[in-house]
Amino acid sequence: MTTLLIFALTGAAAGLLAGLFGVGGGLIMVPALAFVLPALGVPAAVVMQVAIGTSLAVIGATSLSSTRAHHRRGGVRWDLLRGFAPGLALGALGGAFVAHLLSGGVLKNTVGIGALLVAAQMFFGAQPKPRAAGSGLPTAELLAAGGGIGLLSALVGIGGGSLTVPYLSWRGVSMQQAVGTAAAGGIPIAWGGALGFVLSGWRTPGLDGAYLGYVSLLAFLGLAVASVLTAPQGARLAHALPAQTLKRAFALLLASVGLLMLLR
Repeated sequence: MTTLLIFALTGAAAGLLAGLFGVGGGLIMVPALAFVLPALGVPAAVVMQVAIGTSLAVIGATSLSSTRAHHRRGGVRWDLLRGFAPGLALGALGGAFVAHLLSGGVLKNTVGIGALLVAAQMFFGAQPKPRAAGSGLPTAELLAAGGGIGLLSALVGIGGGSLTVPYLSWRGVSMQQAVGTAAAGGIPIAWGGALGFVLSGWRTPGLDGAYLGYVSLLAFLGLAVASVLTAPQGARLAHALPAQTLKRAFALLLASVGLLMLLR
């Protein structure tokens, strides 16, 4: 019961912050789980794999409601996603097996560096200059870009929005549609990555009981339910505060998390 309460509180914080700052909760959930899981008996050698795999499973559930909301507003470019999604899913699936082969220390540093890069992008507002109109992008390019984004996302445990939005914006897609399409792209990333972490972590010593490979079912339940409940509260609060201030505040939070992961 105590374990489930810890996960619920972590999920509530992740959902609130994700709704408040307009990004997926992966960069919040993974570090939080990395700190909590060792105290709950998860072997140190696989703490990061369990944290990332569980985060992706949660994103796979919560990204459905986000995609639905963006679709209602015409914000999802399904024509682009059809070419993008297979690469995202396969890249994330492969990324999970790469993560299985890496040490916990390497994965921890990867998450830390990823948090710092996203923090820098958000704080300084860096966006690539649009290169071309976003209609009719080549399928081969979408597959390749999706594969790279999916791979990197699975190594960090995120839905890929921080990578997908800049790419689509660079290719001329409007910011609203880039954000909506990235939200929908989080589904194949999360499902493909979560499946990879289930398969690669199957029957790992020390993960007995409520685990599917590297996915903690108790953590998934607590995180998913709580984050779904608190994300709307964060979104409402976000509309009452200055957008630029919010982005920079979250960037500082991510930078702190990234440095903590690297120095811990």
